[in-house]
Amino acid sequence: MKVNIPTMLTWLRILLIPVFVGAFYWPENLHKLSAMPSHSVNIFITVIFAIASFTDWLDGYLARRWNQTSSFGAFLDPVADKLMVAAALIVLVEFGRVGAIVSLIIIGREIAISALREWMAGEGQRSSVGVAMIGKIKTAAQMLAILFLLYWDEIDLGSLGVFPTQLFGHALIVLAAFLTLLSMAYYLKAAWPKLKGK
Repeated sequence: MKVNIPTMLTWLRILLIPVFVGAFYWPENLHKLSAMPSHSVNIFITVIFAIASFTDWLDGYLARRWNQTSSFGAFLDPVADKLMVAAALIVLVEFGRVGAIVSLIIIGREIAISALREWMAGEGQRSSVGVAMIGKIKTAAQMLAILFLLYWDEIDLGSLGVFPTQLFGHALIVLAAFLTLLSMAYYLKAAWPKLKGK
């Protein structure tokens, strides 16, 4: 296994998952898991998730710029992304910040499409289910929603009033769930000719 900076950034993203999940229960919430995390904990978790999300873009950018792409990196990168999103959604469900159905839709889609892409790759047709624009829009809405829902508290904008992160987070996560179903239909349609032949 060849280790390079993009791959190390991907591993960093995976290692950050237990950090931001564990922060929900440390220190003041360790003895009462149902307690709502404090504002400082929310800020810390949001920053950690934002850093992890940034490495998602950075490792891909560096891999292309430095020509350090590898088959292992191509495998590990989406795994890290899905672990990060799934961990965040599960924690958000536990603290009542997002609905279980919405989370199941998003996580279930990620698993299903990943399996579909692996199968299509085995059939030599991976390009037909490559990342489409609707998938990119879904991901953007999803990541922004998670950041808002992790932060949770309203943001004081001074004379401009407050920014309701809960409201925007809920609206964006519902939009992401809708786009999740839409993008899944898109990918299934693209793969249907091959699926129909089996």
